[in-house]
Amino acid sequence: MAIEVYINFDGNCREAVTYYAEIFKTEKPNIMTFSDGPQNPDFPIPEEAKNRVMHTELTIFGSRVMFSDTFPGWNFVQGNNISITIISNDTEAITNAFHKLKEEGKVGMDLQETFWSKLYGTVTDKFGISWQFSHE
Repeated sequence: MAIEVYINFDGNCREAVTYYAEIFKTEKPNIMTFSDGPQNPDFPIPEEAKNRVMHTELTIFGSRVMFSDTFPGWNFVQGNNISITIISNDTEAITNAFHKLKEEGKVGMDLQETFWSKLYGTVTDKFGISWQFSHE
């Protein structure tokens, strides 16, 4: 199980992650845009979202740091754009922690299978801390 940092940007993620890669002398980031994911005809990706970064990551001093842009129109507050990410192969641990945090928190995305994870969900706890849970 790992605890990692996830940082969101409002359309300038590509610039930021390229900058961090240079600063920390990491490998060039592999960037996935919103248009790279599977398309759903019921929810077409707006033109302004297609080139935004859906996910990328860097290894900085031995730790994985993940990055993405917000989807156009989503609430972005600079300073509150970092979440703690739990990544584990333990489905029961993910489920238990997620459900405990959501009791007094607010679910952003309920635990579910996605194209990148067997089990993924987001929740903001009662203290306003954002958590992401992902099955490795």
